[in-house]
Amino acid sequence: MISMTLADIAQTISGVLILGKTDATEQTSITGLTDTDSRLITPGDIFVAKPGEFTDGHLFIPAAVENGAAVVIVDHEVDTPVPQIVVADTVVALGALATEVVARVRAKGNLTVVGITGSNGKTTTKNLVAAMCEQVGPTVFPRDSFNNEVGMPITMLKISEDTTYLVLEMGASGKGHITRLTNMVRPDIAVELMVGLAHAGEFGGVEVTVESKRELVEALGPEGIAILNKDDPRVMSMASAAPGKIITFGHSPEADVRISQLSSSISGTQFDLNTPEGIIHVNFKVLGEHHAMNAAAATAVALTLGFDLELIKSSLQSVTRAEHWRMELMGGNGVTIINDAYNASPDSMAAALKTLRQVAGPENRTIAVLGEMAELGAYAGEEQDNLALLIVRLGIDQLVVVGDGARRLHISAINEGSWDGESKFYSTPDEAYDYLSSLLRAGDIVLVKSSNSAKLRFLGDRLGEAYA
Repeated sequence: MISMTLADIAQTISGVLILGKTDATEQTSITGLTDTDSRLITPGDIFVAKPGEFTDGHLFIPAAVENGAAVVIVDHEVDTPVPQIVVADTVVALGALATEVVARVRAKGNLTVVGITGSNGKTTTKNLVAAMCEQVGPTVFPRDSFNNEVGMPITMLKISEDTTYLVLEMGASGKGHITRLTNMVRPDIAVELMVGLAHAGEFGGVEVTVESKRELVEALGPEGIAILNKDDPRVMSMASAAPGKIITFGHSPEADVRISQLSSSISGTQFDLNTPEGIIHVNFKVLGEHHAMNAAAATAVALTLGFDLELIKSSLQSVTRAEHWRMELMGGNGVTIINDAYNASPDSMAAALKTLRQVAGPENRTIAVLGEMAELGAYAGEEQDNLALLIVRLGIDQLVVVGDGARRLHISAINEGSWDGESKFYSTPDEAYDYLSSLLRAGDIVLVKSSNSAKLRFLGDRLGEAYA
């Protein structure tokens, strides 16, 4: 974070500064905001006492101070030995502070902001874009999936005066959510990956999802560039909202960055990217053909930024995994675990299952360990039915369904033909682990996939460690 005085911060977030019985003055400088988690606070940081779903950040002010917090932002005056700034809403204050910091850095004229959204692929694409940008100049990008009104400002506040590229994920689960984020920082480049059923239950339907994702393109200025998925008609419908140049990517022959010669194996994915500047032959270590689309989107961003083809190729080939818990290869001793249980939607489930089938040879058993796809609302039952049909058609050798929220998937798989023990159901990950421990043998390839809330990522870790 750039240096700001306590008085400056208080004015920026419309707060009341209370110095209390400290040696600090209004002109004391602050240069850090690491996180809203008190456990991650480092000396000199701001701590934002954010209200949470299950607890209240104000309860953790003593822990934050003990870890070195220099000032706390609160929504009511508290008893603390460090200065505090009292505001009406701490989350709004966090966004206001981030907005001001980015505006000051942008005023120097050296910062380019890339915004990325889509139902699937945001985190992988963000990582790929960041890997390229880091080869050219100082780059700030989110850890994990920091893509909401709290996570995005935390990322924004990590920039300094010499930051060249700010790469941001922008998530949403309803109309106006992306607008709220783009009001903090207007992107120079807007990337629209795809529109699927992820969060459809919260949005209220796919068409509302389109309108919500479209907000990123609508936020572009006259010189802004929209990067759109040519294969997705819903994404291409956003072209009318783009005020300037449009660059497309995909498998379509008409895409500006076109994927061809695509193949995959357990060691990764191979493909060509046909660009206006030439063809890039890519040996991509990230598992799954669907990630070629993310690589194509990242390449479109890189070309827009003026990066050469060799830099793009070397950056893509240097990435060894999409992200922790995303198509992450684990295990050993003949048993391969693909831990892809950080998020799940109908589209990403289908892509992961197809990858499982594609990378398996005749000597391999394919085992899918699946949990709930959350936030689908009224679509959940139908999508579990569709997934069961896909599993049977792909010929997955063993299905293990975990968690009551996914029970219909197990029943539907039986109805589709998995009635001879090919599908098993367990209420808890521990029960599933015990079964898998007795089942797995050398040559097995196991996909673990669910939404974050189902917590199967930890089951994947446990299996990976057991066979490492």
